[in-house]
Amino acid sequence: MVQMSDLNSNFMFMIQILVVVIYTLSLLWMLLFCIAQAQLAWHYARDKKHSKPIFRQPLKSENLPRVTIQLPIYNELYVVNRLLDAVCQMDYPKERLEIQVLDDSTDETAEVLQKKIEMLRPKGIDIVYLHRKNRIDFKAGALREGLQKAKGSLIAIFDADFLPQKDWLLKTVHYFEDSTIGLVQTRWGHLNSDHSLLTKVQAFALDIHFTIEQKARNISNYFINFNGTAGIWRKTCIEDAGNWQGDTLTEDLDLSYRAQLKGWKFKYLEDVVTPAELPITVSAIRSQQFRWNKGGAENFQKLIAAFWQQPKKSFLAKIHGTLHLLSSSMFVPVFIITILSLPMLYFKNNWPVWMPFFNFTALFFIGSLLLYFSYWQFYKRLNGSKKPSWIEYSKTFILFYSVVMGFAAHNTRAVILGHRRKKSPFIRTVKFNVDAKKAPTKNKYSQHLRLSSLWIEVLICLYLLVGIYSCFTVGVGGDFGLLPFYILVLGGYATVLYHAFIPANTSSR
Repeated sequence: MVQMSDLNSNFMFMIQILVVVIYTLSLLWMLLFCIAQAQLAWHYARDKKHSKPIFRQPLKSENLPRVTIQLPIYNELYVVNRLLDAVCQMDYPKERLEIQVLDDSTDETAEVLQKKIEMLRPKGIDIVYLHRKNRIDFKAGALREGLQKAKGSLIAIFDADFLPQKDWLLKTVHYFEDSTIGLVQTRWGHLNSDHSLLTKVQAFALDIHFTIEQKARNISNYFINFNGTAGIWRKTCIEDAGNWQGDTLTEDLDLSYRAQLKGWKFKYLEDVVTPAELPITVSAIRSQQFRWNKGGAENFQKLIAAFWQQPKKSFLAKIHGTLHLLSSSMFVPVFIITILSLPMLYFKNNWPVWMPFFNFTALFFIGSLLLYFSYWQFYKRLNGSKKPSWIEYSKTFILFYSVVMGFAAHNTRAVILGHRRKKSPFIRTVKFNVDAKKAPTKNKYSQHLRLSSLWIEVLICLYLLVGIYSCFTVGVGGDFGLLPFYILVLGGYATVLYHAFIPANTSSR
């Protein structure tokens, strides 16, 4: 007769096996991502070492193509005036330039825009105001409707918080002399990277994407993505790829892959920088992160089968494309490792059979070191002639790594919903036209999070404190292997909670 104690023992052993397998697979998944990032960094560094600048003769005025600039806007009261000023000052023949203001606003932004446009039209600017009474397909729907009426053969797109330079079009349109080019994407800059700790971390993360990732993928003939703004499309490319579609939250990534699957080539310009405003509140960052990460998962589900059926791409290119589509899903193993590390700590110290598997924890630190040395490449590039400091870089990297993990719980939920194809609305990222030197003021667009919306982060902070305590109490004299990890992740979650409740500086210029 089977004893109850034997059943309990077998059940406990099965639970341990399940935890160990999930934990180990999560570590391996994360290591694979880090190896891929390291390879991209290697391609990036090699290109910077051996490539030479290519001089392109500017097109003569009579040869410049007709361009339509689309400005998709939704309730952007504080930034629309500076956007229109910047776009209307572009150095491009007025007779070859059309500006479409695609306004879905439901607040006073619509009135502000119409007044501004009436002031600009007498200056000879071809500017069209299109206001939808519905938000069908959100930004994708607005772009699609505008495209039907666009006069230009090239379509430039700028979100409301971007400020393109006067010569932006002159630096990009000549690449379309190559009839196979469907998109030219430029690098994002940052208007307020020094505003706060959160904006510094965002700037660091975006710079990684816009230097190492976009550049390395482009020169390696891997798929890259349009970033939703600060890029210029060939109109026929958009139409040939199936036009803008609103069945995912990242319509830019969706169209990018469909266009490249059709055989169109993309060109990424690292040296053409388009500055923009970074979100300054935790609520705004969370809504942006939710949209990007859920949309990435949605596009993986939508596109991965067609991508692997692409016959002209190498196996390595398909691996990188898969990891690109799964990049948002990397928050899932980070979250799993955080949660399962504590039971693994107790398994190791109470059941020696699991000791070898616990050593897989080293994979996390190996992967972290790969990222640390890989991202040094872009940090050197952005510092230009100024000799970069390893100390400053190390501080910035640790801060970035910690805060990114502090968003893992929130982003994991977004990723899971994306893979399940659960529909959710497009929530805009609030921008304020901030000036870091001004004192905080109240703003009706400020978003403050309640404790009820951050209960997961609070529970994880408490859980990590238990983990830190356990490092000192398990085994004989403690086990401190996971202590640096717990401190790093706790710092990230605590930073998110702290900035969620302090008032953000949202002063307008």
